[in-house]
Amino acid sequence: MRWSEIDTIPCPVAQAMSAIGDTWSMLILRDALRGATKFDEFQRATGASRAIVADRLSHLVEHGVFERSQYENHPPRFEYRLTKRGRDLQPVLMMLSHWSETHLGKSPAGKPLRLSGRRHTTCDHNFTPVITCSHCGDPATPDTITYDVPRHLTAKKAT
Repeated sequence: MRWSEIDTIPCPVAQAMSAIGDTWSMLILRDALRGATKFDEFQRATGASRAIVADRLSHLVEHGVFERSQYENHPPRFEYRLTKRGRDLQPVLMMLSHWSETHLGKSPAGKPLRLSGRRHTTCDHNFTPVITCSHCGDPATPDTITYDVPRHLTAKKAT
């Protein structure tokens, strides 16, 4: 199967990855969540080539993660604003960052990864992100979650 065909897999993770799932797109989302809106800001922050940034921004606009609006006529210049769909990815990136800080710990150069400085504005404290059950409020961890196995994985093949 080709990467371009991942959206044909009937799985929520595959569907999400088809919309946002490559390295450069994730870094562009990271920077948008930090306030970047302009092409040059994304290109400078990611270090990706202009062609890659243009391709990924176009893909993210096509999938409704960003809205593109012109802010200058001569020459034409655009800004990219996260939609609600895009802003809803914030917890995903926050959890990826926390996972990296916890389990990888060091940059490729061997330096400690800098903690993201996540500060909850309501109480003004740094925090560790957690996922909780929307029903009871308890933490939802790998030990407390089960997943339904799709039928196509459990169906017996005819002999």
